[in-house]
Amino acid sequence: MTGTSEFLDLLRGLSQPSVLAEAGVVILVVALAWGALRLLRPLDASHGVLFGRRIVDGVLFPLLALVLAWLGRWVLQSQQWPVALMKIVVPVLLSLAIIRLTVQVLHNAFPGSRLVAVLERTVSWGIWLLTVLWLTGGLHPLLAEMEAVTWRIGGAPVTLRGLIEGALTAVAVLIGSLWLSAVIEARLMAADGVHVSVRKIGANATRAVLLLVGLLVALSAAGIPLGALGVLGGAIGVGIGFGLQKLAANYVSGFVILAERSIRIGDLVSVDNFEGRITDITTRYTVIRAPTGREAIVPNETLITQRVDNLTYADSQLVQVTRVQVAYETDLEALFPKILETVRAVPRVLADPAPAVRLSAFADSGLELTIAFWIGDPENGQLNAVGDVNLAILRLFHREGIEIPYPQRVVHALPAAGPSTPSD
Repeated sequence: MTGTSEFLDLLRGLSQPSVLAEAGVVILVVALAWGALRLLRPLDASHGVLFGRRIVDGVLFPLLALVLAWLGRWVLQSQQWPVALMKIVVPVLLSLAIIRLTVQVLHNAFPGSRLVAVLERTVSWGIWLLTVLWLTGGLHPLLAEMEAVTWRIGGAPVTLRGLIEGALTAVAVLIGSLWLSAVIEARLMAADGVHVSVRKIGANATRAVLLLVGLLVALSAAGIPLGALGVLGGAIGVGIGFGLQKLAANYVSGFVILAERSIRIGDLVSVDNFEGRITDITTRYTVIRAPTGREAIVPNETLITQRVDNLTYADSQLVQVTRVQVAYETDLEALFPKILETVRAVPRVLADPAPAVRLSAFADSGLELTIAFWIGDPENGQLNAVGDVNLAILRLFHREGIEIPYPQRVVHALPAAGPSTPSD
């Protein structure tokens, strides 16, 4: 009955003329929050959690409006002004701030995931339902009924209300942990003085520790004794030892790769006949992007247990080879210095190690020359560097009148047989 009477009092308050003054205060609060965000928005170019892509998408807009609305409510109450509309506006703004925070953190933690949209709708509907129950006075009776439902876990009494509150706390702690880990990861990845592999170790370890602490806090908030989870922890350990050993091996391998830095982000590697540049190393898998745009998601255990050709492990210098044929009558002793000078003039070719040219074979149609040169930026492509060198050599041959022979075949014509004479 208490909840019903509170709701009826709220409805009677909304029918009073003083609601118009409260509506004016609400409009002023929203306008001030909007204007402040319009002035502060140029300070944020990354569209983070606070600002979002639009003003109403971020967390800062409902939080600022909530603070202003609370101040407006306090001013009205200090002037002995009846408050009814503000009793609705403040919980609504608080719910909107929680929803915006949840959605923004999930979008930043799991970009492009379809599950995020489902979680967004679920969280939104759940929070709005709690807000309606709170405003209508139905929340307290519902909590009392859930408090009466009890059972025991590990010898300790647990109520349905405690489990639900623990689940909500777990969600809140998870969101806070993801947000904090995302902030720390962004700061670590922006530190130019530290190698990117070390930064990834710090980011992954921070996220794992924060999520573990958040889980323990959530279990304690739900009233579940941690000692009662000893048997469950042993079962989980057995499960990891058998069914989840591959998953655990990938996680451990990920930290080993990042720690020993044998494979780093940006390295050009070849794994299982797939060659490309490493674009990301997560705790479970490594992403390798080929020059064609194809991406391979390789489990970290594969990079530990199998052979990996790291073309840029010691340094980023990589040798490239191209071949060309010239006619047998060509003066190679005069041509070689001109080829080397031409190759050295190509922008991406390194002067040290110096390019080299050798007579590699006596081919059917001409002399085969092998030209080797080094580049220091394989991440910018290898085929385009070879193409630039080939084009420069072709221009040189045109200027010098060097012949690139076509395939030649020798045809022997046999003499025609004379007419046969008839025998007598």
